[in-house]
Amino acid sequence: MTRSAVPRAARSVRREWDVLGRATEAPEAFDRSMLADVPEPARRWLTRAVAPGTPLWQSVELSMRGHIRIGAWRPFTARQVLAPPRGFVWAATARILGVPVVGFDRLSSGSGQMRWRLGGLVPVMSATGPDVTRSAAGRLAGEMVLVPTAFRAATWTPGPDDDRVVVTWRIDGEDESAELHVGQDGQLPGALMQRWGNPDGAPFGRYPFGVAIDAERTFAGVTIGSSLRAGWWWGTDRQAEGEFFRAQITDAVFR
Repeated sequence: MTRSAVPRAARSVRREWDVLGRATEAPEAFDRSMLADVPEPARRWLTRAVAPGTPLWQSVELSMRGHIRIGAWRPFTARQVLAPPRGFVWAATARILGVPVVGFDRLSSGSGQMRWRLGGLVPVMSATGPDVTRSAAGRLAGEMVLVPTAFRAATWTPGPDDDRVVVTWRIDGEDESAELHVGQDGQLPGALMQRWGNPDGAPFGRYPFGVAIDAERTFAGVTIGSSLRAGWWWGTDRQAEGEFFRAQITDAVFR
């Protein structure tokens, strides 16, 4: 498969983008018998999400557009390479009063980073360090729902009821978990986790973070959420104020 060009916003981390987007070597074909040892809600979801015979790809490149809240809601376009549990690079262009803000968030090679520039030149945000890395690892654990073909790289345990299951990833030596809510038809309404961060300037710690899936699409035999909302304080009375991300996935290329 021909690779697409690395997006402009991620050119400074081209190596990480290329490594995470590398094609899976000789992927096995999915068979439902592979789900015998996972909890029933996970079987329900994965049976819906992955068509029989689909290669068990380990990474995906996503194209998306939407709005992100930076003070006010701002439009953005983005591309992302995602390969749980190894990492991700999310490269985007948002606009504030018509001026582009270009940059990326990433977790790769054992470290997290955020780097954003106004007009592509003037630095507006740059962050690294253990707190950024831990927060990015939590994001990766939740975004695994966009690569259901990587399910065998995770540990699955029963959730608190018959419609919930906990997926745990070993990311750079630490465990990160997300609780998935699965409908009776196998549809995935969303995920909830205790993610490391400092929402609204709070001290760094673990806070409720969630993703809602409002619609889904099928790409090459893999059904994933295509209309997403995400934010802090999920499942609490502060959820509306914590929501900061709304996106529509327009394309997904699995590798």
